[in-house]
Amino acid sequence: MFDFVDRPAWSKAMAVFDLETTGLDLREARIVTACAVEIDQDGNITGANKEWLADPGIEIPVAASNVHGVTTEIARANGRPANEVVGELLDTLRGFFARGLPVVAFNAPYDFTILHYEALRHSLEPISDPRPVIDPMVLDKFVDTYRSGKRTLEVASKVYGVTLEDAHNATADAVAAGRVAQAIAKKYSDKLPDDLDVLHNSQIEWSFIREVSKGNFPGVHDPARLAVEALGAEVLVSSVEALYTTGSIHDSLLTGVERVRSGRDFNVEYWVFLSVLPLDSLGA
Repeated sequence: MFDFVDRPAWSKAMAVFDLETTGLDLREARIVTACAVEIDQDGNITGANKEWLADPGIEIPVAASNVHGVTTEIARANGRPANEVVGELLDTLRGFFARGLPVVAFNAPYDFTILHYEALRHSLEPISDPRPVIDPMVLDKFVDTYRSGKRTLEVASKVYGVTLEDAHNATADAVAAGRVAQAIAKKYSDKLPDDLDVLHNSQIEWSFIREVSKGNFPGVHDPARLAVEALGAEVLVSSVEALYTTGSIHDSLLTGVERVRSGRDFNVEYWVFLSVLPLDSLGA
């Protein structure tokens, strides 16, 4: 297929990732189905089509089953042991990152945070520095800031002309997220960085500025000034410490402070807690 639009190289070869789970609690939710595959520049799956069905070891709430279609009975009869699924998923994602492939996930902090806690639950090594990650939800909010309405994958798919035939199926959602990212890259190539590391870090910055501007960080004042200063290290440090002081952030995330002070880049785990998720999900 001919592509005459000069779009970023990262949009032409990427991996996509999605989880369907037992619920929304980031620390307690279990993986039910997962997908992690590569797609080409046209959004078609290449290589192995990797989708997992896990037996999460707990009852799957009816509300969750109604979303993704997997009941406790189905998972127990057909799912693989959760520790095996989580281990293989971690290995697959590590393989993508090792090759320099960006991993696309819609609302990436949700999926990567749940995977992080699932790894710890099964005594597996979490992915300590998952990068580069591309979150089409963050890209969409950046390039089309003032569009009204919801910012779900279903809505984004319609906006960018992507077909999503089986919403909340892990593979369908993962591939649709990748195609949305590619569509955004094609339409807004002049607004997005070509360099993957720059793009990864820019998403952190855009998300942080957006959340501060909405007043979601108690103790952080004058969001316009923060935006102008483009999130210097001391701003980020004081933000983390302010959240900790108010009891709005889990104490383990204070390691993020030292990460900033030492000049190291943020990874997705800190992006998760500093920018995207509502504060009430971070109780100690």
